[in-house]
Amino acid sequence: MFYRPEFGHGLPHNPWNAIVAPRPIGWISTRGRLGDNLAPYSFFNATAYVPPQVMFASTGQKRDRPGTKDTVAQIAERRVFCVNIADGALREAMNASTSAQPAGVSEFDLAGVTAVPCETIDCARVAEAAASLECRATRIIRQAGEANHLVLGVVTGIHLRDDCVASGVFRPPSGWLARLGHKDHCIVTDTFEMDRPA
Repeated sequence: MFYRPEFGHGLPHNPWNAIVAPRPIGWISTRGRLGDNLAPYSFFNATAYVPPQVMFASTGQKRDRPGTKDTVAQIAERRVFCVNIADGALREAMNASTSAQPAGVSEFDLAGVTAVPCETIDCARVAEAAASLECRATRIIRQAGEANHLVLGVVTGIHLRDDCVASGVFRPPSGWLARLGHKDHCIVTDTFEMDRPA
């Protein structure tokens, strides 16, 4: 099968969502003049070691946020955000936060998770997260297409949940939560080590 994206794929579900998979989920918390927001983004990854940096992309828009969503609008307003890493045990809470809500409604409450202050930025983070990355936005880039934005940030503080660090290695005991395609997600628990060639 071959298709050109501009002409469509003819399948019941867009295969693009499943081709680049699994994708880590950045559970992004932000704070704006209307309050705190929490939303998951599967177009997310780390981009550099020193200083540590991350990116995520937001696609689509809300009726009450023309041209974008609450997350990007609040990052543009405050220039900070926190990436919370959900492990397998938090999958239902993460999914609950995908609900479309009016700006100003706290998804922390909808997801039943605890909002606690960050240390280096004025933002809330998820206390139950396996890890939380406090970030200062460096760039918000408008991408091709309607309401597509790429957000880049430098990490200024890192929280690791105590039970996720064993023998000096970060490894969530209930696995890493990731997105596949359509409605499919996975919990990564089957891992192995490989040494680079000399």
